[in-house]
Amino acid sequence: MALPRETVTKQYPPELEEFSALVRSLNDQEWQTPSRCDGWTVGDVARHLAGTLTNVTTGNLEGLGTPEMTKQEVDERKGRSPRDLADEIDGGAKVAADMLAGFDDDAWAGPVPAPNIPGTLGDGVEALWSDAFLHADDIRAAIGRKPERTPGLEAALSHVATILEQQEWGPATLALDGVTEFPIRGGGKRITGDPFDFALAATGRGDPARFGLDETVNIYR
Repeated sequence: MALPRETVTKQYPPELEEFSALVRSLNDQEWQTPSRCDGWTVGDVARHLAGTLTNVTTGNLEGLGTPEMTKQEVDERKGRSPRDLADEIDGGAKVAADMLAGFDDDAWAGPVPAPNIPGTLGDGVEALWSDAFLHADDIRAAIGRKPERTPGLEAALSHVATILEQQEWGPATLALDGVTEFPIRGGGKRITGDPFDFALAATGRGDPARFGLDETVNIYR
């Protein structure tokens, strides 16, 4: 269900560059601001993103995405400045771009090289892109900046659809305004409305009731 390989390969690295620029722009007060990610400051959100990117690009995939690994990513970067984290993200983005350029269609459709992560390699990369998009919005929301609807929005929606399929939610079709439609379990009830708001609702950041849905649409429930 992942977006085309060419789309992800072309658009994911620039999303990381935008995330890096956002982190680099933060002042000390913004860095310490609580985010909507439970227990995390804005700085912690950046630490997690940088840590995940470094783990992926260095092949440290054991336990990736688990609470233990996520905590380690944040803890290892305590005391580092926004500039330090932005530099780490920039370095990881360059490595990621080179790695992506080396994948062919067979590799993209093959498994993720980590035993605890289901789905294809394409699904896994798309999940990373979705993370970058959503965590950038977590930071902007915390410090009062306007949301930005980058190409990562479709990656987030595609990732949500993939996870909902794995969770046997639906059947339904995400037929949201102005973006690609995503059928879930063959398609069914058409869910319409604002795609940005749906991405937030489906990741525990917004209210699913505005789409006539309940909390079961939250992929992190």
